[in-house]
Amino acid sequence: MSSPAWIIQKKRDGKELSHTEITDFIQGVTDGRVADYQATAFLMAVYFRGMTLEETVALTEAMLLSGERYDLTKVTGIKVDKHSTGGVGDKVSLILAPLAAACGLKVPMMSGRGLGHSGGTVDKLESIPGFDIQLSQEKFIQTLSSVGCAMTSQTSKICPADKKLYALRDVTATVECIPLIAASILSKKIAEGSQALVLDVKVGNGAFMKSRKQAKTLAKTLIQVAKIMGLPARALLTNMNQPLGYAAGNAIEVKESIEILRNQKQSELCSADLKELTIQLCAQMLEVGKVTKNLTEGRKLAHSRLADGSAWRVFENLVRAQSGNLAAIQDPAKIPLAPQKKIWTSKKSGYIVKMQTESIGRILIELGGGRKIASDSIDPGVGLAFHHKLGSRIRAGEPLVTLYARENTNLDPVLDQLSQAIEISPAKKPVPKLIFEQIKG
Repeated sequence: MSSPAWIIQKKRDGKELSHTEITDFIQGVTDGRVADYQATAFLMAVYFRGMTLEETVALTEAMLLSGERYDLTKVTGIKVDKHSTGGVGDKVSLILAPLAAACGLKVPMMSGRGLGHSGGTVDKLESIPGFDIQLSQEKFIQTLSSVGCAMTSQTSKICPADKKLYALRDVTATVECIPLIAASILSKKIAEGSQALVLDVKVGNGAFMKSRKQAKTLAKTLIQVAKIMGLPARALLTNMNQPLGYAAGNAIEVKESIEILRNQKQSELCSADLKELTIQLCAQMLEVGKVTKNLTEGRKLAHSRLADGSAWRVFENLVRAQSGNLAAIQDPAKIPLAPQKKIWTSKKSGYIVKMQTESIGRILIELGGGRKIASDSIDPGVGLAFHHKLGSRIRAGEPLVTLYARENTNLDPVLDQLSQAIEISPAKKPVPKLIFEQIKG
């Protein structure tokens, strides 16, 4: 094995690493020959120096080969997955997996925990009492075959090098790095056995990619690397300049997802953007999986499977198959929120013109709804419910946000942070589009 220090130095100095050097280093991460402090130094060097396309492919392959791959050939149907680059309030996967399955796809979904200010699908699913997110390969395949979708966390045998690096990235400020993001996403998606992939690349102040240019570069890199490794992929660039839906926080996001799956209409709190994005992503999956001829047919089919209750029934079957408490999702009041409730009202009238979404995500972390260090536990009941979105007209005294916090939490600093994160102006400003662009391979 090449010296880890030499490999770190070479990348630190901006030189291109060979396939062998990257493979050796990642093998060392896997078997423990590379210490955490060396892995962190490597991540930081890549963060600042970047990687070529060839290096990124080599890193993806090395992560993939660090563990086992699932063989889904005995599962009938087209296997298509979706992955989001992360944001605040992004609970699309909870709705999309059962919806796409109800439309005829098989959806093998291996998800992650929260990363940085962004929430994680696995953390949300664990808000459902009893829900098992640590499926064995056998159980994963069995659930996928019988239900149409399966949702699991990354096991110790799937891309173990990525699992270690993922946790280190979360706490070392190396999340927003295109080669690291691409290798992490694609190694897991290929290992889980997907035949095609739809990517939701977030753009905006609540995304890891703040600009359209950055997001487009990430999307193209993902699609290029996936193509080289034999995985057809396409991407949507979508808006993360405000939380998606009305809820942010693990348990409260599960409740919002249930409302959409049961086709319930929100009277006070609006989830229209969440529902629309889920439908659009489902249409992309259906087209790439050749269930429908085009996106128009895909959207129509997705709408119908949501409206007729098919997606909800698949979700019930999924929860049952993965040992979740069925009564809890049938009566979401049984999914508890944190006990301290505070309604924060507007001090002035006007229009909501800006939401500092990353700041909102960090507020959730401060309240205990996310991790500051890798070993932190999460309180699933902590959450925020937004009563208005960008462009909404507000009157002084109207509710803006309902907070759910642990007992005896001092909320004064949190309210100060919220007042800085949500800007109200006398003049209305245009609201950014939900979907900016589609990128195909």
